[in-house]
Formats: sequence, C-alpha cells, structure tokens
Amino acid sequence: MPTLSAVLRSALAVTLASGALTALGAAQAGAAPANCSGTGPITCRYDVAPGHYDVTVRLGSSSRAANTGITAEARRRVLAAVDTGAGQLVDRVLTVNVRNPEGQPTGQGGTGTPGLTLVFDGRAPAVDAITVKQVRPPALFLVGDSTVCDQPVAPYAGWGQALPARLREGLSVANYADSGESSGSVLSNSALFPAVRSQTRAGDTVMIQVGHNDKQTSATAFRDNLTRMVRDVRAAGGAPVLITPPVRRLFDSSGRLTGTAWHINGVGVNLPAEMKTVARSQGTPLIDLTAMSAALVQQLGVTGSQNLFLTREKGDNTHFSEYGAASMANLVLNDAIRLGVIRSTQVR
Repeated sequence: MPTLSAVLRSALAVTLASGALTALGAAQAGAAPANCSGTGPITCRYDVAPGHYDVTVRLGSSSRAANTGITAEARRRVLAAVDTGAGQLVDRVLTVNVRNPEGQPTGQGGTGTPGLTLVFDGRAPAVDAITVKQVRPPALFLVGDSTVCDQPVAPYAGWGQALPARLREGLSVANYADSGESSGSVLSNSALFPAVRSQTRAGDTVMIQVGHNDKQTSATAFRDNLTRMVRDVRAAGGAPVLITPPVRRLFDSSGRLTGTAWHINGVGVNLPAEMKTVARSQGTPLIDLTAMSAALVQQLGVTGSQNLFLTREKGDNTHFSEYGAASMANLVLNDAIRLGVIRSTQVR
C-alpha cells in the first residue's frame, strides 16, 4: 500500500478530482482529515517541496455549527473565519506559497517546519477534507523589511502576511521581506531580492517596500538601489511596483508626525520622495503607503493609532499588530486595484 506521502505526491501531479480529495484524507464520521491534529486549532502538515499550491478545503461539520479561519506557514492569514451551520459544508480554494524557511527568508525567528503547514482556527473550527495540488500561477512577490514580512511570533505582524486573506485563488503571494533590511541589503543577500529575481517570470508582480532601515543611505545610493531592482525585475519579465514605507507612530508635542515618522533619514534624505523620483524616471507604478498610512494614523490620533502598532504591548511604534497589518494590507490592495496592478476580480 503506498504511503500517504506517495499518494500526496501523486495527487500533486494530477488535476483536482474527488478521488484525490478522498486520498488526501477526507474526514470520516466527523474526524479531522488525515495529516491533521488537534481540535481548536486544528493543525495539518503536508510533505511538499517549496513552490506554489492550490489548497482546496471543505469547511464545516455534519453535526455542529462551526466558525473556521485558516493560516498557512508562519502565521500567514489566508482565509478569514467562515461561519457554517450544522450539516453545512462549504468549499474554498486557496493559493499558497511554500518556502523553506517558511517565515522570514533568512531564518530570523526560526525556520519553521518543512513542507506545507495549515492551521484551522476561529471560534469553533471544523474541516472535512483537504486537497493540495502544485501549480504555478501568477505570483505576487514581496521585497521589504519587518513591516512587510511573515512575522513568525505574535504579537508582531507584517502587512504581507495579512494580504493573502484578501486575494482569491490563482494569485500566489510569495513574501521575501525580512527584518532589518535596507535597499542595499536586500540586493546583496541571496535569500532576498536575488531569490525573487531568479523565480520571477512573465505575469509576475514584484512589490518593493524599503526605507525603514535606510537610516544613513544617501539619496544617490537609495535611487541606484531601487533603479537596479526595477530594471532586474523587468529583465526577468516581471512587473515592478514601488511602495513607499508606512509611517512610524511618532508625534511631536503638537500632535503632528515627526520627520522621522515620515522617513526623513539621518542624513536628511526624504526617502519616500526619492522613491517617487525613481518611479517617475522608470515609469513604474508607485503605491504611496507613506501618505496613506499617515492619513490613517493622524485620523485615529495619538491614542487611537496605538491599536495599529505594538505601542501598548512592546512600546513599539514601528511594527504592526495584526489589526495594523491588516489595515496596511487593505491600503496597499486598494491602491493596487486603482493602479491596475491587481484586478478587482482577484480580490475576495
């Protein structure tokens, strides 16, 4: 009798069908599918190689009401919680990128578990069946820093790990952002931009957000680094998109955001303005997350904006809470739709 791993690999090579669904472990008599453990949350692991996968899940229970959401890999939200009544089963298809290590590309915060990890959470999770099939759809690659990356440990969250929950199947988010990175370091580290460049092909989009850690970078060096990335993405057949960095939650005595909050760096360079210069010179779409996040932070005010960041938990006015990460992801996504970078039909 073939092992589950062998059955899985066979299923990856064929079109999704009811037979493959059963082979991968449809639930029997209300039990969780094979390869899964726990009841709340339910954790499922599959022995697959790095790549892109369509994951079809059947949520719900024949005997009880359920509320089920899904995260993949390192706390990457891929499905907001779905309510189902007793006896109600619903199918969802998710496109998930698998990378080793699964959190931050350099392994910061831990390397995770090889293969695909799915966690079914929510108030009362229930999953009836799961199928995994390898695909190569259009990919949305992310290059950036800790405000973007798949943060492996709560309460930290990057907006890149909140983005997949808003996207329909057929667009795979491959997050190659990493904590502490600047415009120069993402270029020089083989696990970061070079890894993205080597995988990029026609139909892919590469979103680039740097600036938080370019604290002493000159205007010339910053522009040169961005220009190189834009040209390299295009040379690989992809479509580059520049994203200015979100503001820090730093207010002056009058309640206005400081120059540091706006990313005026230690040598006086206005980093968002320099990024806009590159976007104009290269004819590249630009998402002004600096301006959009500033408007949101200022609207919420000194007190209300604490919920976006880890101000209360960590005294941290740079990194996001899960709520803040989701808010930033929504800003990015809405502007990407406006610019035509992402189609409205690709959004949940």
